[in-house]
Amino acid sequence: MKIDILTLFPGMFEGPFNTSMLKNAQDDGLVEINIHDLRTWTKDKHKTADDRPFGGGTGMIIKVEPVYEALKSLKSKHKKPRIILLSPQGKVYSQKKAEQLSKLEHIILIAGHYEGFDERIREHLIDGEISIGNYVLTGGELPAMVVTDSIVRLIPEVLDPAATQNESFSQPKTDNQKPTTVLDYPTYTRPANFKGWKVPEILLSGNHAEIEKWRKQESLKKTKKNRPELLD
Repeated sequence: MKIDILTLFPGMFEGPFNTSMLKNAQDDGLVEINIHDLRTWTKDKHKTADDRPFGGGTGMIIKVEPVYEALKSLKSKHKKPRIILLSPQGKVYSQKKAEQLSKLEHIILIAGHYEGFDERIREHLIDGEISIGNYVLTGGELPAMVVTDSIVRLIPEVLDPAATQNESFSQPKTDNQKPTTVLDYPTYTRPANFKGWKVPEILLSGNHAEIEKWRKQESLKKTKKNRPELLD
């Protein structure tokens, strides 16, 4: 898979993409992640990628020209990339969307900044728009990192398949049932007793059938408490 990210602040990506799973996936050739400075495709000596909005208003708007030129350059090297704008105006991101994107060959993420984008970018240049939640950040760089991380971890061979099958939002469906959307069950490790805080006895029993039953019950209990809207 290839992921290209357009941004005005490429330095923001140096730490997260050069450590842990994302670095390993790149080193192993499972994903190629390229960070591009949007100012590369500007044409004036000041490298201007934003301007004041027509009609007045606060803030600066990302210009359409550099985005157009950047996408034309990136698309000329690869066939049919999926172009996604990171914006609070987009559809709220989900695990299901991450799974869909992880199956693509080439994705281009556009991380905006300042007050927003020239609307013509939305109208003519992108395939979709993603928001990572109902709140506003200073830019799309952090959402681009979130989306990239969620996609890369689902690429085959990046993680053990078992690691992503039964986690929150990813439980497989059972026979004649809809897929279950619940939070992950509680997990514990040694010591079994810390300051009087004890690990549930069932987890120490060695009875795997009962442990599995307990885990399912605890998943439902946690979901009902923390995210009741997920339950059917």
